[in-house]
Amino acid sequence: MGLKWTDSLAVGEELFDRFPDKHPLHGVRFTDLHRWVTELDDFDDAPTGASEGILESIQMAWWAEYEAEYPDADPYGSPSSGTQDD
Repeated sequence: MGLKWTDSLAVGEELFDRFPDKHPLHGVRFTDLHRWVTELDDFDDAPTGASEGILESIQMAWWAEYEAEYPDADPYGSPSSGTQDD
């Protein structure tokens, strides 16, 4: 059984694993987030099933994973956070 849009915590973890240096709150457009989720190997849901609220939930789950790895990360993604933002 694959990941669904409603599996925001698991999807956020997968995104962090795929993009460990990408700041999830800086320069991430929902169009990109949507595409990255649908490209996950374990994702198995209708691409049209996402709403803005679901994408926000996934982004916050990704942020929680990122913040756990980089506790000094700036939520606003300033360059002083010491992490890559490309």
